[in-house]
Parts: sequence; structure tokens; C-alpha cells
Amino acid sequence: MLKKIEGIIISETNFGETSKIVNILTCDGIIGCMAKGAKTLKSPLRSFTMTLSYGAFNIYYHEDKLSTIKSADIIDDFSNIKKDITLISYMTYLCDLANQVMKQNINSEIYYMLISSLKKINNGLNPMVISNIYELKLLDYLGVGINFNACAKCGNKAKIVTIDPDIGGYICQNCYTNEIIYDDKTLKMLRMYYLVEIDSISDLKISDVVIQNINFFINTYYERYTGIYLKSKKFVEEMIN
Repeated sequence: MLKKIEGIIISETNFGETSKIVNILTCDGIIGCMAKGAKTLKSPLRSFTMTLSYGAFNIYYHEDKLSTIKSADIIDDFSNIKKDITLISYMTYLCDLANQVMKQNINSEIYYMLISSLKKINNGLNPMVISNIYELKLLDYLGVGINFNACAKCGNKAKIVTIDPDIGGYICQNCYTNEIIYDDKTLKMLRMYYLVEIDSISDLKISDVVIQNINFFINTYYERYTGIYLKSKKFVEEMIN
């Protein structure tokens, strides 16, 4: 059955001397495809079937085995991202993260938020902020979302003093012991990260201190609650440090 899909190639494996197998991340999860002859210089598929290619693929679809790519067109080459090794590392990480989350919860919104995030990074918005927004939103799909409405210990909605990744959310004045105190700007911006629609973001005016605070919190929360450990995430951290 001939089928048109949209997706990002997240990995490729050589097959024989001239062909390769690619895994395409789509709104329905991963689709494995054979790209016959794609390694040859004259192949029309050569430039369309490289890792991180985002395009529309016409495939002979087989549900329980490899599909075959007939033709492809690039939708967006993310040219600005691909000029910068740091941005490439962020793109690789976000694609890996989306893939891991979709293995646990196939939901088209995970894919569409990924595409929106990559477009914002390609347009010059802070990659750490956009990545943190995406990471935060994915927590709900992993079943470990943060309650931004009340204290994680007692449910009190008043006198919130900080947020703690070990506790899993806000801490009120009555429940506070010796947790790190995050300032009001960090608390408000963290909640804004969760609420904002990625497509609606056009500008980011956030202090470096708040950005680093939120990144530290989200990294720690992922370590505590998600069970997701990716080499591409470690590479991002090495690049920015």
C-alpha cells in the first residue's frame, strides 16, 4: 500500500553496498523503511534519507515489517541548526527523547511539539529554554507530571516557598525543611514553561540565572522520576559546559 508520511529520520543503518535502513519518527511512532540504492551518488534518495532529515516520504507501507521508500521531499532542512554543532546536539537529543517517550505513550502531540520546538530553535530562540519547555511538557505523557497548583506534601495552595525535584513539586511554608529555595521569578517562569504553547513563543526574555535554575531542576527531576538516560543528553551537557 502506497502511503505518504511526515517524519524525521532518527537513525540509519547500512544495508548491503548501496542501500540502507532508516527509522522515521512520525506522529504514529517509529516506522522502519528500506531506502534502496540511497548510498549511491546518483540516487534521488541520497540527500533525503540522512539522519535528522525532516520530510514527506512516499512509502510502500507494511505494518509488520520494513516498509520501502519510493520518493521523498524535504519539508524543512533546519539549515541554521545544522550549521552549529551545539544546536545539532540539541536536535539529536530532542528527537531521541521524543522517541523514548513515544515508546511508552504513542501520542501525536509528542511529535508535533517536537517539530514546533525544532522550528523555534532553528529560528534562533534559546535552545536550552525550548528544550526545557518540551521536557517539562513530556512529563505528563510519562505519567510523572508536576502539580503546579499546590504543595506536593500537604496540598496547601497558599504560601508556596519553593519547588523541589526530590519531593516532586511545590513546597509550602508549613512543609519546608531545608530544600533549595528558588526565587519567585524561577517559580513563576517554571509554571509558565508548563502552560505556554510552543507555537506561540516569539521572544524569550529570561535571565541567565532563571534559565540555569530551571534547567537544573528539570534535569534532576528527570533523573529522579523518568528512568530515561540518553547519551545524546550527556553530549548536550558536555557541549554547553
